[in-house]
Amino acid sequence: MLNWNDVLRFADAGNPTPDRVVRKSEEEWRAQLSEEQYHVTRRKGTERPFSSGMCSLFEPGLYGCVCCGTLLFDANEKFESGTGWPSFTQPVKANAIAYHADRSHGMTRVETTCNTCGAHLGHVFPDGPAPSGLRYCMNAVALKKQAASLEKATFGGGCFWCTEAIFRELDGVHSVESGYSGGAVDNANYRQVCSGSTGHAEVIQILFDPAIISYRELLEIHMLTHDPTTLNQQGADRGTQYRSIIFTHNNEQRQIAEDLLASLKDGFRDAIVTQVAPLETFYKAEDYHQDYYNLNGGAGYCQAVISPKLRKFREKFKAKLAS
Repeated sequence: MLNWNDVLRFADAGNPTPDRVVRKSEEEWRAQLSEEQYHVTRRKGTERPFSSGMCSLFEPGLYGCVCCGTLLFDANEKFESGTGWPSFTQPVKANAIAYHADRSHGMTRVETTCNTCGAHLGHVFPDGPAPSGLRYCMNAVALKKQAASLEKATFGGGCFWCTEAIFRELDGVHSVESGYSGGAVDNANYRQVCSGSTGHAEVIQILFDPAIISYRELLEIHMLTHDPTTLNQQGADRGTQYRSIIFTHNNEQRQIAEDLLASLKDGFRDAIVTQVAPLETFYKAEDYHQDYYNLNGGAGYCQAVISPKLRKFREKFKAKLAS
């Protein structure tokens, strides 16, 4: 979950790498967009407050960039700010938005743009609701509403390099981020978590489309791709940070998790020790942990531990893999 310090860091030190880049000439943008869309997104304009019905639109769905279609926000993060512009607390992915210092009109603000195509979206402020405290104040004309809605799942089952690599390959999974949760230390770093003193577990947070893959299916894969019977241990990795745990985002997820664990208890020789707990805060891990396997596939740990595990996973769940 991004906070104001993350926003300032991106604006000052550089933005995260986008998944893709879209570039077009001004003539091409003019031909594609309406006059108002072009004025706002390509010329950093601002629509009139309360000029769009999107401000009071709160049904489930996704919001993409009107220029390039990149997914930017989920309706689950939308709230009524009373400002006259659609407001969100978080983007769907940390690298969906780019941030830039804006000192125009005698003010100091942080401009938000689409990290894929550079379209001006609006600004972000540190006066939003908890837990992020952020308010992404967007121009409605810069967004395009889509029908689908994404959900989040958060699991821990050993080293997050392993679990992230597995879930990235599933059809219906939009993104996977490695991080820390379940402890008492705010914004803990990797060294602190590895010491076992923070109470945090290494976890992954999955953004998925429930129309393609259900939460129960994700849980089943989680339970069958790590050992849920070893307390605070996965293979050679030992410590509470490696515990088997399911962090639930709502009561429905909690019930599904408890029902699944009950149905699986006779399928293992030893007792399942997987914990189920409500998610309080997810702290994204350092950038070098994200997509670790794909970026470091030749490293010793990847070759010795992750690659064999991935081969078994692909064979067992090949019907669930993204094409």
